[in-house]
Amino acid sequence: MKVYLDNSATSYPKPEDVYYSVFNYMKNIGANPGRGGYANVLEGDRIIFSCREALMKLFNFNKLENVIFTSNITESLNILLKSVIKEGWHIITSSMEHNSILRPLSNLKETKHIDLDIIECPESGILNIEDFKKAIKLNTKLVVLTHASNIIGSIQPLKEVGKICQKKGIYFIVDSAQSAGAIPVDFSEIGCNALAFTGHKSLLGPQGTGGFLIDDDLNKEASPFIEGGTGSLSKSITQPDFLPDKFESGTLNAPGIAGLLAGINYITKAGILSIQEKEQQLCQHFIDGLLNIPSIKVYGSKDASLRTPTISINSTKINNAELGFILDRDYGIMARSGLHCAPLAHKTIKTLAEGTLRFSLGPFNDKKDIDYTLYALNLILGSV
Repeated sequence: MKVYLDNSATSYPKPEDVYYSVFNYMKNIGANPGRGGYANVLEGDRIIFSCREALMKLFNFNKLENVIFTSNITESLNILLKSVIKEGWHIITSSMEHNSILRPLSNLKETKHIDLDIIECPESGILNIEDFKKAIKLNTKLVVLTHASNIIGSIQPLKEVGKICQKKGIYFIVDSAQSAGAIPVDFSEIGCNALAFTGHKSLLGPQGTGGFLIDDDLNKEASPFIEGGTGSLSKSITQPDFLPDKFESGTLNAPGIAGLLAGINYITKAGILSIQEKEQQLCQHFIDGLLNIPSIKVYGSKDASLRTPTISINSTKINNAELGFILDRDYGIMARSGLHCAPLAHKTIKTLAEGTLRFSLGPFNDKKDIDYTLYALNLILGSV
């Protein structure tokens, strides 16, 4: 038996139509969107347009041309941060961030001499709003936060943060890597200026897909980050200043975007709330079972309704790397051990030294996967 529980790294399996759409594009369309006027190019253009439209509807966004494609969310966050932030800005983020935020900000602290505040979260992983309010300064220009932790699934109070940012005229960027496709993500309701997404996790698309949505206010602050061919204004040697071309130089991953469109269509048809409800039920069942194993510590909230289905554990009996290895070797259960590219989050939950064993559920997991995993954990830890 094989059980895949590493959906926070990348979702697997994908809906069947995702595989078909990628293959169909490569075999039967093949052309480079925006580069020509023949039928296959126009078919590629239609797929790119349809995926922008699907993302706009999924995130309750209102400007099609402001939906930008990149190769992954790390690229998206780098573009947003490095094209927008100016020297001397005060930036606020949290201790629960992934390195895709922490590393660019650390670089900008050195190169653009930004003033950076990283608010320490409690072990719950949830930002304290009062701490956030106290961190705001006269020169605070930007807040950047992850929606949900990639280690313990804690969900940040983005709506409250967004309201404060709007009231004070502070830009707000959201990292939706662990939330988009798993829980509702509403651009308008959050009140952010930009939302970065990845295609290959809970949006169920292929690896190598991602992007961001940006409003006109933040776009005015942003400079082009990568410059080159766009298929538009080709007689000019300067980068177009209109969207999406401003941020989309070079060939798009059209086969991947075709697959991403299929993934989003699957989510739309299934219903994001239905997906969330199923995953919450499985997550709660798993947490309850883990809490019945005496040697296991579960990090984060024990209430599945307050988190995404990403669960980190450690055992007092065995190192998490060895436990993960045994689960894979002897039981075919795939989970990720160690550190998860978020060192300050590990420090927050006091696991920086050893990391955690992380189980992350997806829409194609079922109760028998969870019961089998709990059975295997009981056997392993009962024999150690």
